[in-house]
Amino acid sequence: MQQYNKDEIKNSLTIDQVFEVVQSFGGDPIMKEDFFISKTICHNYFGEGSYKLYYYDNTKLFRCYTDCGDTFDIFELICKVQNLNGKFKQYYNNEGELLYREWQLFDAINFVIKFFNLSFDNSFSENNYNVLLDWKILSRYEDLSEKYESQIVELKIYDDNILKNLPTPRIIPWENEGISKEVMSHHNICYNPQSQAIIIPHYNINNQLIGIRERTLIKDEEKYGKYKPAILNYKMYNHPLGFNLYNLNNSKEQIKVIKKAIIGEGEKFCLMYASYFGEDNDISVACCGSSLTSYQIQLLLSLGVEEIIIAFDKQFKEIDDDEFKRWTKKLINIHKKYSSYATISFMFDKYNLLGYKDSPIDKDKNTFLELFNRRFSL
Repeated sequence: MQQYNKDEIKNSLTIDQVFEVVQSFGGDPIMKEDFFISKTICHNYFGEGSYKLYYYDNTKLFRCYTDCGDTFDIFELICKVQNLNGKFKQYYNNEGELLYREWQLFDAINFVIKFFNLSFDNSFSENNYNVLLDWKILSRYEDLSEKYESQIVELKIYDDNILKNLPTPRIIPWENEGISKEVMSHHNICYNPQSQAIIIPHYNINNQLIGIRERTLIKDEEKYGKYKPAILNYKMYNHPLGFNLYNLNNSKEQIKVIKKAIIGEGEKFCLMYASYFGEDNDISVACCGSSLTSYQIQLLLSLGVEEIIIAFDKQFKEIDDDEFKRWTKKLINIHKKYSSYATISFMFDKYNLLGYKDSPIDKDKNTFLELFNRRFSL
């Protein structure tokens, strides 16, 4: 019995075909040029959610710009949707009992093949679950993911002269939050008067422009996502966020010396860190979400990092509520996955110093330092 080539199937799908799958799940997608946006069906029930799920045809990956903060392919999306909506798979054990399980990779592959009536030589029976377990196929997906993430990725390099045509006014809302004008200037923060959004360039570790994001200042536009890829002169400057760390081009030398790195969720985390502690002391990066990829970890390990400090937003209201349990489980999984490579410590607000969904750096410098000094490892 042979395996499917997951990547062959994924890469064979056109953007219109992926659009059709998402539409069938109630995502109500909206086609742009080489990408489309959809409701966040990855973590909301059928037909619910806001338009913050993006699919980029150049990478064949989805990116959720809200609660998930994840990057994933069509197969993982199918598993997320089906499991979320309780459409579990049926199978019979050796005693003939009807049992249920969550969707796995091979289910999603079969779904796509049947949905489009594709023809591939490799096939297997989705009902033969016990045989599949013997193959250890459940762990194969993560192995493939790790292999994909660990490869050398060549991202498109853009000409940063595009930024010279944009105005650089004082961004008072960010200055009021503690981000200095000097730090914003150093990070080439601009303003797009057409979309009324703050422009945030992203550079790779070698200081080459690989993408541009923007933060809308229009309240009504926030329902489509506060942050999204910038479109300048009819060109979208998107890039796969999981294959880079924002601000690493600025903080890499300090990280090499101190052998520590602090990972926040958003770009503002790094801008505030540099404003509070000085750019000469900056060891901050941002993963632009609440998930980490092996590729991002490897970027830090390449600099000789010995401790990785996770400074994610506070994603719970009360200790021991459901959100708290889900959030701590997620952090534990990060520790399990990467603690063999470096010390993984957490700036975790169990002292009620922050508000709901606050970053550890949002309140003030002293609160950040207290959480930093109280960080712990599992």
